[in-house]
Amino acid sequence: MAKENSLDKARKIINEVDAQMRELFIKRMQAAEMVAEYKKERGLGIFDAAREAEVIRRNSELVEDGAIREYYVSFLKNNMAVSRAYQSRLMEGMRVAYSGTEGAFAHIAAERLYPSAEKVAYPDFASAYKAVENGEADVCVLPVENSYNGEVGQVTDLMFSGSLYVNGMFDLPVTQDLLGVKGATIADIRTVVSHPQALGQCAGYIKANGFEVREYGNTALAAREVASLADPSVGAIASAEAAELFGLDVLDHDINESKSNTTRFAVFSRVANKRIPNERGVHSILFFTVRNEAGALAKAVDIIGSHGFNMRSLRSRPMKELLWQYYFYVEAEGDVQTERGTAMMEALGEYCDKLKFVGTYIKF
Repeated sequence: MAKENSLDKARKIINEVDAQMRELFIKRMQAAEMVAEYKKERGLGIFDAAREAEVIRRNSELVEDGAIREYYVSFLKNNMAVSRAYQSRLMEGMRVAYSGTEGAFAHIAAERLYPSAEKVAYPDFASAYKAVENGEADVCVLPVENSYNGEVGQVTDLMFSGSLYVNGMFDLPVTQDLLGVKGATIADIRTVVSHPQALGQCAGYIKANGFEVREYGNTALAAREVASLADPSVGAIASAEAAELFGLDVLDHDINESKSNTTRFAVFSRVANKRIPNERGVHSILFFTVRNEAGALAKAVDIIGSHGFNMRSLRSRPMKELLWQYYFYVEAEGDVQTERGTAMMEALGEYCDKLKFVGTYIKF
């Protein structure tokens, strides 16, 4: 009987390992399906750079041979790329709601967050929000705050009164442009049409040019309105994408007051994130009303700080149904879904008539 040579022995080992790896690969991809379902329910992005870097670091440190370690890192990266591609295919059927139309900043944000998903336009914030509540869409992407013009109050009210959770935040740099019909010039413009937020972001420019203003429900819809009017004296403040979409000219570029103009978009879904193991970079959102007694608000704020949660934001909003009554929005660093978070919520309950957890997120 011929003696087995080293090549045959090596191939036999490789075949055995390949068979084991095939079964493990199937098992890994089945787990990826579960991950995709979790992310789809919560509107989470497919790529989690921090987690992948940590997995690669932790596992590669266990490989002692330096030369093999280098190739093992490549192996891990390829595995993760395949997993992401599979998750992307599984999540292609997502329906993402937003307010406005193509060319709106919300559409741009949704496109960047979910490039392969179906984007569905709704006429206003409430309609997009309710589309997720009633199951028409999986998630919605809505603006919550602008770096120059402050909070988007309508969306804050939806967060307070609605049933959805915030599972992600995305910062979109915003450049507002002055748009006009073909052949128009800045000198022709007498009236500008746009969303109140955009008008506020460009207030100085509008005043300097003596424009009259007309509010519209959405920047891209304002651009469409200007295109339909075909009046050279009426311009829109919107994105360059909207100009291209509706056949308008960009008459002036980057007209917003702040050159670091950024809008924060929240991703809303019907299911909340579970506790995030690594609290670094995690934020939580709470809403509450305080009892009508002296010092109640101060005590509530003290409780949040005493439990180790650093408040990033504290804002008040009037309650629509109660005259001169307010609710409070808190965004804090840290995960409320922890033991110290539970203790904080219990302590807050002593001073708050209503206390609502709206979500835990890491920025996209």
